[in-house]
Amino acid sequence: MKLDVIAKDQDFTGIAGFGHVVDGVIGAGRFVLRPVRKSDAGLFAMYAGDRRVAEATRSIPHPLPPGAAENFVTRAMAHDGREEVWVLDGSAHGLAEVLGVISLKRMDEAQFNRDQSEIGYWVAPAFWNTGFASEAVRALVMANPQKNRTIFAEVFQDNPGSARVLTNAGFQYLGDAETFSVARNSRVPTWTYLRKLD
Repeated sequence: MKLDVIAKDQDFTGIAGFGHVVDGVIGAGRFVLRPVRKSDAGLFAMYAGDRRVAEATRSIPHPLPPGAAENFVTRAMAHDGREEVWVLDGSAHGLAEVLGVISLKRMDEAQFNRDQSEIGYWVAPAFWNTGFASEAVRALVMANPQKNRTIFAEVFQDNPGSARVLTNAGFQYLGDAETFSVARNSRVPTWTYLRKLD
């Protein structure tokens, strides 16, 4: 499969349907952000089972235990209102059905109703350096399906590519922190970002 790597620097926000939600699907340029399906579990297991993906996240263990991908799919499909998960699906454009995952997790919604969420995402290593993460973040921010006033993000300091994804999508640097990574079994220095939407 040949990817148009030059497109990673293209601004897709002017494309018709970009950032628009239709039946739970968000237009994102070369792919759509769609709800998780049971059939995604196999590709999730393959991609999230890659040490490089797991070590770039807080919560994905490595090695990936049996049944972890299926459990993730079950939780993502439960629609409990706390976290919403979308798949980067490029099948309509001749790309893979699963390119990665992006999510919004509500922060203190029930207690304080601050309309704040945290964005998280990963892209399968086969699709790194294609601009897919940037497109996904921009589309999700534009769609703002949870009607947030503020979206936060946190990336590991040894992953400057993810930091660029956020700054290119209008996120502002807040400061340094650290968080625990299950795959690394250690605390990892992070950069924290926010994007105000009101």
